[in-house]
Amino acid sequence: MSAAADIPHAQISACPACAVAPSAERLAQLSAPTEARLMLSLPTAHCAACISTVESGLEALPGIRSARVNLTLKRVLIEADPDVTPDRVIADLDRLGYEAHELDAGMLSATETDRQGRELLMRLGVAGFAMMNIMLLSVAVWSGAEAHTRDLFHWISGMIAIPTVVFAGQPFFRSAWTALKAGRLGMDVPISLAIILASSISVYETWHSGHHAYFDAAVMLTFFLLAGRYLDHRTRAVARSAAQELAALEVPRAILLRDGTEATVPVAQLMVGDLVLVRPGGRMPVDGVVVAGTSEIDRSLLTGESLPVYAGPDQVVSAGEVNLTGPLTVRVTAAGRDTSLFRMAELVAIAESAKTRYTSLADRAARAYSPLVHILSFSAFGYWMWTTGGDIRYAINISAAVLIITCPCALGLAVPAVVTAASGKLFRKGLLIKSGTALERLAEVDTVVFDKTGTLTMGAPAPTNLADHSPADLSVAMALASASSHPLALALAGAARAAGVEPATLSDLREVPGYGIEGEFQGRLVRLGRAAWVGAHPLDVTATYLRVGDRIAGFSFSDTLRPGAEAAVSGLMAQGKTVWLVSGDATGAVRDMALRLGIADWIAGALPAEKAAKVAALTAAGHKVLMVGDGLNDTAALASAHVSVSPASALDAARVASDIVLLGRDIGAIVDAARIAVTSTRRIKENFYISAAYNVVAVPIALVGLATPLWAAAAMSLSSITVSLNALRMK
Repeated sequence: MSAAADIPHAQISACPACAVAPSAERLAQLSAPTEARLMLSLPTAHCAACISTVESGLEALPGIRSARVNLTLKRVLIEADPDVTPDRVIADLDRLGYEAHELDAGMLSATETDRQGRELLMRLGVAGFAMMNIMLLSVAVWSGAEAHTRDLFHWISGMIAIPTVVFAGQPFFRSAWTALKAGRLGMDVPISLAIILASSISVYETWHSGHHAYFDAAVMLTFFLLAGRYLDHRTRAVARSAAQELAALEVPRAILLRDGTEATVPVAQLMVGDLVLVRPGGRMPVDGVVVAGTSEIDRSLLTGESLPVYAGPDQVVSAGEVNLTGPLTVRVTAAGRDTSLFRMAELVAIAESAKTRYTSLADRAARAYSPLVHILSFSAFGYWMWTTGGDIRYAINISAAVLIITCPCALGLAVPAVVTAASGKLFRKGLLIKSGTALERLAEVDTVVFDKTGTLTMGAPAPTNLADHSPADLSVAMALASASSHPLALALAGAARAAGVEPATLSDLREVPGYGIEGEFQGRLVRLGRAAWVGAHPLDVTATYLRVGDRIAGFSFSDTLRPGAEAAVSGLMAQGKTVWLVSGDATGAVRDMALRLGIADWIAGALPAEKAAKVAALTAAGHKVLMVGDGLNDTAALASAHVSVSPASALDAARVASDIVLLGRDIGAIVDAARIAVTSTRRIKENFYISAAYNVVAVPIALVGLATPLWAAAAMSLSSITVSLNALRMK
C-alpha cells in the first residue's frame, strides 16, 4: 500500500480476509490408519487461560478428538480424524484469536523432555533420604556404642551408603571418567575421588572393627554436590536448538503445478524450474520468481520490513515469506537445503556452537583448582607414610580428609547459587534467564544492538492523523479497510472503530492484490490503497490513501513505541554502553526512530546475514555485544552475540536462540538485568574468595592430621552453606 506500477483490472481476491498466519500441513505420520496427529506452534499463548481456550475450543470442533497445549514450548498437539486438514485447524485457531505457525515435527528433536533434570532430582532425593537414615544410625555410634553394636550400625550404614553412592554419584563418576580419558582434570575428578575414598575407608574400617566409619560423610558429600549440580541445571533452560526451530518452520509440502493440474508434494521432491502455487495466507515453500499473479508479501519475520511489499511477475520471493492477498504462481529457483531459510538455520547453528565455547567463571577456577587438590592429597599421603613408618591406614585417612576438605563443593555452588538467586529476582522483574552463563556474559557487555520492529516498537502500525479527516471520509475508509487483511487496513479499521466511526454502506467490494481495495459508494468508485493506484502524491511517511470521486485523503501511520524503550536506551547509555539500532526496515522509519530515542549509530535495510555480520564485526573489534531482537531475521545475530535478549512475543526460533527472554511488554527491564548481572558477578567472585579463605584455614588442619574424613565433610558442608547464604544476599 505505498507506490505501485500500472493499475490492473480489478479482480476478486481468493481470500480477501484470510489471516496473515501461515497455513499448516500434517506434521506427523499417522499413528494409526484412523487417526492423524498435528503439531502447531502458538507463539501468542501465554497463560493458563490460553490453554483452556485453545483446548476446549478445538475439542468442540467435529473430527478433533483431543488437543493438548504445552505452554512451555507454546505448541498444541492435536489428535484428529484423518480427514481433518491443518488448514482448517489454522482457521479455527484464528477465530479463537490465536496465531499459528506450522512445524515440521520431523525436523525437531525426537526427545524434548527434561531427562537430565529429572535424573538429577531423583538422585538428589535418593541421596537425601539415605543421608537422613545414616545420620540416625550414626547418632547411636556417637553416643558410645561399642564392639559388636558399633560394628552392626556401621554395617547397616554401609548397606545403605554403598548402593546410594554408586547410584547417586554416577553424574560425577561419568564426568570424571570422560575428563580422564581426554587427559584433563575437571572439577568432577577430585569430587569422585573424595566420594570413593570416603566410602572405601569406611568399608575398610568396618571390616576391621574400626572405631570410625565415614559412610555419612560420603553420602553427605554426594548430597551437597548433587544439590549444587541440580541448581546449576535449573539455571539453564532446557530448550531445543534454534537451528532446529528454524528448520521446523520450513513448509513441508507445496502445491506443484504440472500439465494444468495441482498436486500436493513434499518440498524435497521439487526441482529447480518447477511451478508451485502459493495461495493467500500461505507461506512460501521455496525460493523462486513470481511468474503469474499479483499480491503483497509479508517479509517481517525474515527481513524486519514492517510493511508488506508488492509481488508481481518477475518478483523474487524467499522461503518463509507470507503471501497475503492474492494467489501466486512461483517458479522454483531453490528448494529444501538450498533455500535462504535453510541457510539462515545454518548461520544460527554455527553461531550457537561458537557460543558454547564460552566457559563459566567456575569452570575456569576449577581448571586451576583441581590439580592443586590432587597434589595436596597425594603429598599428605606420601608424607604420613614416611613419618609413620608405613602406616597406610593412617596415611589414607589423612589423604582422604584433605581431599574431602578441599573438595570443590563450595566452588561448585558458587555460581549456580548466585545465578539462581539473581534469576529469581529478574523473573519478578519480567525477565527469564535461560543460560547458566548469561549473567556472567551480560556483565561484560559494552555494546548493545537493538532491532526496531517488534523490539523497540510493538510491531503494530497506528494511524496518526485520523482527526484531520472528515467524518464522511473516515466512514468510507473504515468500510473499505474492514474488508481487507492488510496490516495498515486492519490498523485503520481498528482505530476508526475505537473512535466511534460508523462504516459507510458500500457495494461491489473487491480486493486488488498488491494494490488495495475498492468498491462503490453512492454510485461513485472509492479506493483505499497505494498512492499511484488512487492517484495520490505519496507522503514521506508510512501511509495508505483514500479516493472518493475526485477527493483524495492520506492516512499516515507510525509504529507504537514499546513501553520502556526510551528508558532502556537512556539507561544503557548511562551505564556507559554504546547503543546501535540495526533494522531491516526502511531508511526513513529507522532514522526517525533513532532520532526519537537519541541513538547516534543506526543501520537501515539490513538483511539477516548483514545483522549477524555487524555483530561479528563489533565482536572482532573487541566489543562484547548484547543483541536484542524478535524475528527470524534477528535469529543469527541473536545466536552469535555475546549475550542476547528477545521479547516473549518473538518467534519461537528467536526466543530459543536468546539467552534471556523478556516476559512482559516493558523493555526497560533490560537496564535492571545489566545492573543485576554486574552485582551477581561480584557475588560469584566473593564466593570464590570465601571458598579460598576456607581452604586456607581448613587445609592445614587436615594436613597435620587434626581432621577426620567425617569432620572434613562437615567443614565442607559449612563452607557450602556460607556460599549459599552469600548468594541469598542477591534478594
